Amino acid sequence: MLQYVIWDVNPEIFHIGAFSVRWYGLLFALGFLIGMQVMTYIFKQERKPVADTDSLLIYMVVATILGARFGHFLFYEPEVLFRNPLEVILPPFAGLASHGAFISIMPALWLYSRRQSSRATGQSFLWVADRIAILVALAGACIRLGNLMNSEIVGRPTNVSWAFVFINNNEYAKIPRHPAQLYESLSCLILFFFLMWFWNRRKERTPHGSILGILLIGVFTLRFLYEYLKEDQVAKEATMYLNIGQQLSIPLVLIGIFFLIRSYRNPVPKVEEESRTVKS
Repeated sequence: MLQYVIWDVNPEIFHIGAFSVRWYGLLFALGFLIGMQVMTYIFKQERKPVADTDSLLIYMVVATILGARFGHFLFYEPEVLFRNPLEVILPPFAGLASHGAFISIMPALWLYSRRQSSRATGQSFLWVADRIAILVALAGACIRLGNLMNSEIVGRPTNVSWAFVFINNNEYAKIPRHPAQLYESLSCLILFFFLMWFWNRRKERTPHGSILGILLIGVFTLRFLYEYLKEDQVAKEATMYLNIGQQLSIPLVLIGIFFLIRSYRNPVPKVEEESRTVKS
């Protein structure tokens, strides 16, 4: 007889009156906090102004939350967005789309790099995007773990021995299912360690755009495949050959391939390497 994992974790850690602290929010915040510690380490290793990580954190938090919220309604529930646009910024903040977060993070990093260009700190758009890509993989692992704690974004029914029974999900309870959230969380964590290793090999000599390219190819190729194991997010996906998540992942994989190829056709300029040699 197969032994399944009975998942009945309470998504709420504790509450005081109407205020509650939930696992999802805690893990979401931890993704940023731990990520910025990693970014501080990267800045120190590459001799960049560590104080800049504070403003970079603000750009990332604002862009991620607004982009993920707006993307969820735009891609999955456009009727809600057009009926009540304020719902994007109003609680309970249910619904975040990773594709929307990526779309908003890119212009935010461009604005950040434009601000830095006048200070000659060597933080070009692709330099910043590469380093942030490492943190995005870590944040993705934390967020998907938060989804697991919420018993949401569940997988399809399965008979594998590691299947989860999501007791607290009223819609999909009592049937063993793929822990799709855990699959994605572990994949992102492995990708995070790989990207750290990849960066550590060459640090400032890492081809610009290569880490960003690897992240996009890795995350969204896996996202495309994992969608076959997940329940539909919205009812209209039942009639689609490729669901919304898969359709949105394809162009991001192609963009990742573009950046990866471009990075090795355009290596780090000699001027940059010479200037770093003089500083050292």
